[in-house]
Amino acid sequence: MSEVLNYLLIALAVLGLLSVVLEEVIHVNKAQSVLFFGALSWVLLFIFSTGHPGEHDAVIYGLQENIGEIASLWLFLLAAMTFVVYLNKKGMIESMIYKVLPSQISERKLLFMTGIFAFVFSSLADNITATLISIALILSLNLSTRKTLRFATLVVFAVNSGGVAMITGDVTTLMIFLEGKVSITNLLLLSLPALIAVLLLATVLSLPLKDTAIIERKVHELNTIDFAVAGIFISTIISTIAFNVFFDIPPVLTFLTGLSVMFLVARAFGEDTENDPIMDYIRQIEFDTLMFFLGILLLVGALKEIHALDTFVSLYEHLPAWSANYLMGLLSSLIDNVPLTAALLKADVTMSLAEWLSLTYAVGVGGSLLIIGSAAGIVAMSKIEALTFGSYLRYMLALLLAYTVGYGAVLALGVAIS
Repeated sequence: MSEVLNYLLIALAVLGLLSVVLEEVIHVNKAQSVLFFGALSWVLLFIFSTGHPGEHDAVIYGLQENIGEIASLWLFLLAAMTFVVYLNKKGMIESMIYKVLPSQISERKLLFMTGIFAFVFSSLADNITATLISIALILSLNLSTRKTLRFATLVVFAVNSGGVAMITGDVTTLMIFLEGKVSITNLLLLSLPALIAVLLLATVLSLPLKDTAIIERKVHELNTIDFAVAGIFISTIISTIAFNVFFDIPPVLTFLTGLSVMFLVARAFGEDTENDPIMDYIRQIEFDTLMFFLGILLLVGALKEIHALDTFVSLYEHLPAWSANYLMGLLSSLIDNVPLTAALLKADVTMSLAEWLSLTYAVGVGGSLLIIGSAAGIVAMSKIEALTFGSYLRYMLALLLAYTVGYGAVLALGVAIS
């Protein structure tokens, strides 16, 4: 590839990032701008590779691989979001929350409970599903905008933190495990440092909260089909974990199967009517989120084609692994952690068990530092209008403190098990 193309693609990636950061200034939807820059990047790749058969074939293969990854994510999101939309519309999620919460609770205690719930749930389910459920919980509480932002910030960090200790919770954790760098038992040890970081962040964010939250219980008339769909959703999550571990079945396939079962069961219960077609719930999901993911992954895929991400591997030639891993976590808030992790694994960087654990934590949690740095952040941003790049940035110091303390705890854990 020519140097001109490399500079063009890097410039488009920077413009794409700026379009997200400055969304409130330029008044252009982030999904629209990022999709434009992402698609244009691949158009330029094809134009510049014309006349060079080897390079052209590589671009075609790269696009097919990139589109395959995007399609898998899209379909998974579509299935998970459809479940959540249905249960939210029927009031199932609110009903479950009201059964657990007292009629009055201090906002500080409520914040801690929300963070722990998001942390634990993301250890069992994937980050996207955990975020959708947690954000639905927050919105049902009808808190003020400022308080909602504090709760959402904690949820994003807690979801990413909970996912690092399980191979089903985070893609990068799974990648490092499959390469034989860490074992499942090693990963489970990450739960303690990750939880310490979440509790620290919750403590910092809870300082201004002094009021008592009044939980207004709403009565929802739930039908048998609503409980059946909730059961199918929970069974799908459990099956996704079990089938992936024992049979290596991709999560998207299990979730699509669960979604199809939901449709058939709804039909059997007579829920699928002309006035309320079950398929209509698909149309009610946030397609802005899906389009934003599409644009981001196209941009990252294009950078991967010109090997722009490989330059980050050179960090390990100039810095100790523990400090390079810390910086990789910071970088993952700007660049998707999957290609970063893939670049490190392909480069076959030599590290100890403790250092691989620190990398697992860093790339899994580091994306929480910016709202655009993780799937959890992007999903949360699409659900809460007031949650923008700028509003999330207000909590940057608290997030950086929690990330650093959690990373330090992982290093201490590594020394203990070495």
